[in-house]
Amino acid sequence: MDFLLWVILGAVAGWIASIIMKTDAQQGLLGDILLGIVGAFIGGFVFNMLGASGATGFNFYSLLVAIIGAVILIYIGRMVFRR
Repeated sequence: MDFLLWVILGAVAGWIASIIMKTDAQQGLLGDILLGIVGAFIGGFVFNMLGASGATGFNFYSLLVAIIGAVILIYIGRMVFRR
């Protein structure tokens, strides 16, 4: 059950990040899920480097960490794959 909750959190975080970065039309549900899950890892790493805790569970703070990480991931992707 925890895995399903993390997939849902990843999907929501990836979807919100894609709306913030205006890439929502370019990716589907699977892209949002992957973006949110990878974003949670990136956000956790960044927050730990800044002295704060990373994703702490299935809560609003972890969603915020995942969204920030996903936004960072989209930004890096834009820099790498700039046309």
